[in-house]
Amino acid sequence: MIERYSRPEMRAIWTEENKFNAWLEVELCACEAWAELGVIPQEDAAKLRKDAKFDIDRINEIELETRHDVIAFTRAVSESLGAERKWVHYGLTSTDVVDTALGYLLRQANEILEKDIINFIEILKDKAIAYKDTPMMGRTHGVHAEPTTFGLKMALWYEEMKRNLERFRHAANGVQFGKISGAVGTYANIDPFVEEFVCKKLGTSPAPISTQTLQRDRHAEYMAALALVATSLDKFATEIRALQKSEIREVEEAFAKGQKGSSAMPHKRNPIGCENISGLSRVIRGHMVTAYENVPLWHERDISHSSVERIILPDATMLLNYMLNRFGNIVKNLTVFPENMKRNMNRTFGVPFSGRILTKLIDKGFSREQAYDTVQPRAMQAWEEQTQFRDIVEATPEITAVLSPEEIEDAFNPSWHLKHVDTIFRKLELI
Repeated sequence: MIERYSRPEMRAIWTEENKFNAWLEVELCACEAWAELGVIPQEDAAKLRKDAKFDIDRINEIELETRHDVIAFTRAVSESLGAERKWVHYGLTSTDVVDTALGYLLRQANEILEKDIINFIEILKDKAIAYKDTPMMGRTHGVHAEPTTFGLKMALWYEEMKRNLERFRHAANGVQFGKISGAVGTYANIDPFVEEFVCKKLGTSPAPISTQTLQRDRHAEYMAALALVATSLDKFATEIRALQKSEIREVEEAFAKGQKGSSAMPHKRNPIGCENISGLSRVIRGHMVTAYENVPLWHERDISHSSVERIILPDATMLLNYMLNRFGNIVKNLTVFPENMKRNMNRTFGVPFSGRILTKLIDKGFSREQAYDTVQPRAMQAWEEQTQFRDIVEATPEITAVLSPEEIEDAFNPSWHLKHVDTIFRKLELI
């Protein structure tokens, strides 16, 4: 991932140095496991732990000849050792090291992502509470529907992100696995104790069964979970973009002093942060599809997944880390315009209260069809003539014959639509 869309802490996990450190840790833990079993002398295991090291340039140099990165790695490590070098990679196959180290690296990445998601949930919680009673017009199909509150919108996002957190935790656990079971998963040259020992040391879990590889449905599910988080951010960002349109302007991304919106139009204040989030979410969704292509490997393994995962796993985790932090700051510093929300509620001539008139007429004895056919033409008239729906209602004899002025007044009271806001917040345990 390019530096522009990554953060130092996550980027550090996916460096070549950290990858080789993870490989070395797997190798050393495996040797220590063999020592526990009495196969490797304890003093040799101690020397390996003390002296084993690698040089990345040397690994790359050897790989030019071997065309095999793990062999290049083990040979480079062996060059730093004495007679105890013979125990390096003892009983292992390459993927024992690579897949087990990958689970270890993903555990490191997942710790960061989980914190990011939790932090973003807290930001949404604060916004929901702050704007719980801030009325605005709800829109369906992009058209004014009925009143809601901005806090309810934030509460909706809050609850969605809590579901994302549950999915992420489940999927993260699914990839924090290792396998040290040999060339086809039968433990032919390795004791199963080694796998258990190494995974415990790394804070991962041993796979119940594997071939030469861990099965890639695990990683496909993981990428789907990351893509869902990214897609939720895209959804939220798209909503902010829509509400920042000049003719709506109910919210706006913070605009820093000295910031510029256009090289040609000095007046522009664009939602570039949200647009960035929408764009990057497409990349992660694309990586999700690619991860699914990795599931059908041949027989007990092929290597077609390897080149893919070298790209998509670092990229997706780095991108999501960046997105959660950037969008968290956007939401935290979002400018909200309650007066514009109120103004927009009044722009559609009161027609969003047509449902209340409909219900009141039914309560007075109208059939649903009769009530609907009475209200709809008046609402359409208000739209077309750009006149107040309430004035038309009050001038309609068949309505005023059954509804008193007080009942009509009540029908146009927006607080009716918001009377259960507290109930919703209590269900979410926000109050």
